[in-house]
Amino acid sequence: MDPEKDVKGVLMTEGVIWKQLLAFSMPLLAGNLFQQLYNTVDSIVVGKFVGKEALAAVGTSNSLINLIIGMFLGIATGAGVIISQYYGAKDKQKLQWAVHTCMALSIIGGTALIVIGVIITPGILKWMKTPEDVIESSISYLRIFFCGSLFNLVYNMGAGVLRAVGDSKRPLYYLCVSSLTNIVLDLVLVVGFKMGVEGVGIATVASQGVSAALVLKALLRTKESYRLELAKLKIDRRMMKRILSIGIPSGLQQSIISLSNVIVQANVNVYGPAAMAGYGAYSKIDGFVLLPLQSTCMAATTFTGQNIGAGKRDRVKKGVVQNIIISATYTVSVSALLYLFGEKILGIFTDDASVVSYGHRAIVIILPFYVTMAVHQVLMGAYRGAGRMVAAMMIGIGNMCILRMIYINFLVPYFPSFQAVIWCYPITWLTTVTMDLVYCRFVKWIPSEEQMALAASKK
Repeated sequence: MDPEKDVKGVLMTEGVIWKQLLAFSMPLLAGNLFQQLYNTVDSIVVGKFVGKEALAAVGTSNSLINLIIGMFLGIATGAGVIISQYYGAKDKQKLQWAVHTCMALSIIGGTALIVIGVIITPGILKWMKTPEDVIESSISYLRIFFCGSLFNLVYNMGAGVLRAVGDSKRPLYYLCVSSLTNIVLDLVLVVGFKMGVEGVGIATVASQGVSAALVLKALLRTKESYRLELAKLKIDRRMMKRILSIGIPSGLQQSIISLSNVIVQANVNVYGPAAMAGYGAYSKIDGFVLLPLQSTCMAATTFTGQNIGAGKRDRVKKGVVQNIIISATYTVSVSALLYLFGEKILGIFTDDASVVSYGHRAIVIILPFYVTMAVHQVLMGAYRGAGRMVAAMMIGIGNMCILRMIYINFLVPYFPSFQAVIWCYPITWLTTVTMDLVYCRFVKWIPSEEQMALAASKK
């Protein structure tokens, strides 16, 4: 298929559900795997050619990056929900307003994030107890990364528009090109020109620029109802209010959970560069399990949004069940591979035995609990697609932030160890999925036909 050829959106309101979910989520899954691949190559290159301190610097930055950009990615999620509902309802005028408003928001947010990220980087890294032999490299890497924030947000918002109308293939193509660009530049700048973590940062920003340019080109050239026209690029206040009403709860959830992960990272940092590097290497492997689950979450959001827009409540319920089966099957399969080859995979990042040892301890603890996140991601995506953003936010924040912080601050001090810190993840995943299932079973989260008709009259 030619990635430059215009692609029509895909309506998920008719047809075989599991086939539609697979057709939509597989390109997303592949795209997430490619994205994680080039993030992983960053760590492999610095771990093998620069050293464990550089690997620690890149690893400790990930949770902080997610904290800073989480709010903006949540707004992109809100825009995707709105666009999928208008697309399902075939409301072309409001779809246009939504597309131009969300892209204007991404440009404003990306510009602001460049300034904010560069300014606050040193202070936050010191607050995270980053060791002196790592902090200078961490500051350099993060500041370069934040200089590419505009590219990051424009790509994610533009890709969100395409996914909301059922086109998950072109974002995959663009991520493939971006990933290859990043890998080549990593090798040239770090291995060839010996630029260290600065070279990794520059490679990341350049690859994000490529993906942003490609997604903008697709939106500007399409003849479909979601076409982007620069002359119409402005914020419609009513549409912005709708997008933010859904996006802010999602963004708060992502940011606050990322904050808890920053605090977890700070507790890992106490055990020194080897623990930081081992945990960072594990996090890259962990991404190959958890990041692709976002594809089933996005599929659930788009599928639910379109079918609610079309008034098909029963189809939403069937979609949730079938999506959970798909997600769990993937998770169990990848978990089996990690169980068999986890230690060898960690050895790809570094030859340092202490680093591998820390990474393997994390894998052993977390591996049996990945399936809980498979269920959680589908249910969270469905709740978002149904407009139940606050419920999804409260479940996520209550367990993955508040409960996690209670564990870290009040229980870990009684048995301080690297393993005790890592146990915060499976414990809070179990409580999260329990609350997800209770909400799904006992709360009427799918709008009734009367509620959908009333909401449509107010749009």
